[in-house]
Amino acid sequence: MRTVGIEVDPSNEAQARAWDGDEGGYWAANADWFEGGLAAYRAPLLASAAIRAGESVLDLGCGTGPTTRDAARAAAPGQAVGIDLSSQMIAEAGRRAGAEGLANTRFVQGDAQIHPFPEAAFDVIISRTAASFFGDPVAALANAGRALKPGGRLVLMTWQAPPANEWLVEWSTALTGGRGLPAPPPGAPSPFALADRARLRDVVAAAGYVGVGIDPLAEPFVAGRNPDEAFRSIVGLVSWMSEGLSDEERARAHDALRASLEAHASPAGVVYRSGMWVATARRP
Repeated sequence: MRTVGIEVDPSNEAQARAWDGDEGGYWAANADWFEGGLAAYRAPLLASAAIRAGESVLDLGCGTGPTTRDAARAAAPGQAVGIDLSSQMIAEAGRRAGAEGLANTRFVQGDAQIHPFPEAAFDVIISRTAASFFGDPVAALANAGRALKPGGRLVLMTWQAPPANEWLVEWSTALTGGRGLPAPPPGAPSPFALADRARLRDVVAAAGYVGVGIDPLAEPFVAGRNPDEAFRSIVGLVSWMSEGLSDEERARAHDALRASLEAHASPAGVVYRSGMWVATARRP
């Protein structure tokens, strides 16, 4: 099926419209905030991937490319290729790589479930949080896996369940007026679609990988340099959480969010606890 100018699997049509639309545009326009929030996870991802000079790396769901750029530096003179559904984030990724003088990067707009990756072209596949948004994560990882050389390595990071992610619990409690968010349908694309450790292991194994390991990782999530910056960015991103509230209720919700941000303010920024799973595996 063709949508937003690229071929996508029908299961990814809604994701493509979002990420190549307003949502992706917001991420591209606020790339510094998004990249800063997850900065603590960059070094652990790179360490788990153990990228060596001269290797080729594929970054699934690369967004604005922070992990692609890290991979490019580690792989030089090898290359790093990032793929994402969002044309706006891909454009920003290319701009940032160019500004850093990383000539060994390339960014492609595409759907990892059906994109015609070259056979056995990469030594390593990495992905930070993106796998949870695939309509069919098994299909995406299997399709990308064919681009791995035999023995090639896979490293995924996916969010753990909400109780391990203080930022989501506090933001959603505040912005919904204390109701909290309903759980999405099982298996539906969402930030927490692969939050269950057993399901994550099953998905990676079903995609044809071997030697699957799933390890927990806890790092700080930085919501902004100060509460005012954090408030503006969060409300701009998740204003939908307050849909259905009256003006008075929304004002109270915003006050509750500000109180949470103030409580987490520190010299390092507005810091919340967060946790991910690190899945490692290899192509047979």
